[in-house]
Amino acid sequence: MTKKIGLFLNSHPSQGGAFQYSQSVLGALAALPDSDYEKLVVYTRDEWFGYLRPYNVGSLHVPLGIWQSLHGKLASSFLPVELWRSRLSRLHRVAQVLKRQMCDLWVFPAQDTWSYLMPVHALGTIHDLMHRYEKRFPEVGREYRIREKHYRNMCRWCRGVLVDSRVGKEHVMESYGLDQRRIHVLPFVAPAYICSGGEDPGFCRRYRLPRKFIFYPAQYWEHKNHKGLVLAAARLKEAVPDLKVVFVGFRKNGYASTWKLIQELGLRDRFFYFDYVPESDMVGFYRRARAMVMPTFFGPTNIPPLEAMALGTPMAVSAVYGMEEQLGDAALYFDPSSVDAIAEALRLLWTDDRLCRDLSARSLARASQWGPLHFNQRFQNIIEDTLVPEGNGRY
Repeated sequence: MTKKIGLFLNSHPSQGGAFQYSQSVLGALAALPDSDYEKLVVYTRDEWFGYLRPYNVGSLHVPLGIWQSLHGKLASSFLPVELWRSRLSRLHRVAQVLKRQMCDLWVFPAQDTWSYLMPVHALGTIHDLMHRYEKRFPEVGREYRIREKHYRNMCRWCRGVLVDSRVGKEHVMESYGLDQRRIHVLPFVAPAYICSGGEDPGFCRRYRLPRKFIFYPAQYWEHKNHKGLVLAAARLKEAVPDLKVVFVGFRKNGYASTWKLIQELGLRDRFFYFDYVPESDMVGFYRRARAMVMPTFFGPTNIPPLEAMALGTPMAVSAVYGMEEQLGDAALYFDPSSVDAIAEALRLLWTDDRLCRDLSARSLARASQWGPLHFNQRFQNIIEDTLVPEGNGRY
């Protein structure tokens, strides 16, 4: 009997990983066999229209209205979830649309409050619980109570939850006591624009890049640890006088302090910055980079290392949470709290050609073990498990 699966797309490009994960889930939904599944996408933002074009799936554009400008987790915390679930479908157009579609399961890939506020069978997503494990950072610590209520509600009301890694699964079990059979590991995969390997022919005209540089693509959140990388570069001022670093990412709460530190250390000629970069240009940065370095404090896993790995860009990353589970022997690892450790990783990547060639080869080999086809098959298995009450939880 054919099952009807709905996908709810509400993320924005500025959400980074959540937006990219949603793209991967969209591709996996489209890949479900037509003989077994009817597929529908409901999207709330205009940005998704172009991403839907390549896929033969039904779609409905349903703007959220005032909810688009409200912080969903905050707004939903004022009333009991039971009341939202019983009344929301009568009050809000999106809820009416979802309920009317009579889907056997709705997938929410971006940690949406809608995954439990809607009176539908839902597969939610928890990308990380860093508000618990890294609460010292203001971008998550100040929202601790809101995030706690949000994730507890998701674990209570959703039929299943997607996580990015075995470490992520352990975090959810440890934090909320959720039955492991309801937690499904679906790791991030390199985005389609990376896997295609295409590069815009006008790239060189748009960006004036150093001939050789270290690349760090990340929004300027404090937990991304841009300042740790700056301090490490300062340690190498004499040992590696030609070191250059390129930052790409939205300006968040760590932007001003990062560039103030660069100025104070006299490193302005060593650092280059580009704000938001279109997806079509990211391949050009990775291919020209000597290496990618990611000194983040957050996990369990991250998307930039997957992008580097898919393109064979050598890399060094933080040895935190699920990073080694994600990358295996395809990266150098360091303690992100140690400036000396970051500096040593920078020095090795900058000066050791043989090491970089080896890391590049290992990256490509590792990338071949987990790509879009693997992601799509795992997604189908998870859907099958979730549709069965008390699924066997093979993942």
